[in-house]
Amino acid sequence: MTTRPTRVLAIASSGGHWVQLRRLAPAFAGHDVVYASVRPEDGADVAPARYHVVADATRWDKVGMVRLALQVLVLLIRVRPDVIVSTGALPGFFAVRIGSILRRRTVWIDSIANCEELSMSGRRVKGAADLWLTQWPELAAPGGPEYAGAVL
Repeated sequence: MTTRPTRVLAIASSGGHWVQLRRLAPAFAGHDVVYASVRPEDGADVAPARYHVVADATRWDKVGMVRLALQVLVLLIRVRPDVIVSTGALPGFFAVRIGSILRRRTVWIDSIANCEELSMSGRRVKGAADLWLTQWPELAAPGGPEYAGAVL
């Protein structure tokens, strides 16, 4: 019996979140990795891996948030990841929350930019992320998030 490699969905918004997610690529070696972010041109960063574009939205754009959540749900149904990994912002938040409901393993790594407090998304994934990490030791707390080092 042949087992397939673990399928990982690596998802984040653009900018620093995307840079940090790409820095995790060595950890995904040997796995079937699918990436997703908000800018079509970011797919070149991870070629030849599969890449999907989802809507870019903010918490102030309620219609955009609903659209993004639906796109992430469809993406999760199509990709069927075993594990979801995100370094942040809204696309990752929805992937972790919906992935948790779909009983997928989830990993949230809060952005290194959040040195004084967790991001809003980072605070709200509590209970949904199987592994909930901060990149600042002073933000680690009993019950999470945990500190295991920095990506950058």
